[in-house]
Amino acid sequence: MSSLVVETHPLAREVSVSEDELTVALADGRRISVPLTWFPRLLHATPAQLSKYELLGDGEGIHWPDVDEDLSVAGLLRGTPAPQRRS
Repeated sequence: MSSLVVETHPLAREVSVSEDELTVALADGRRISVPLTWFPRLLHATPAQLSKYELLGDGEGIHWPDVDEDLSVAGLLRGTPAPQRRS
């Protein structure tokens, strides 16, 4: 028996941020939601700063220029939070 492996490259199409959650709509119809506490820069940003994001590449990543935060869609799918800062 053989199986077909379909390679997909997930791409972001839309981003929304609530008081406690980051949600990314992907081009293939999936939605990723993660706790905003995973990304302290976003957690402490203003609504105006959060609304100004840029999709990187064809949607492989997301950049918030006003808070200097970059996230990859692949990292979100892996469940990778921002690294903890050392004091």
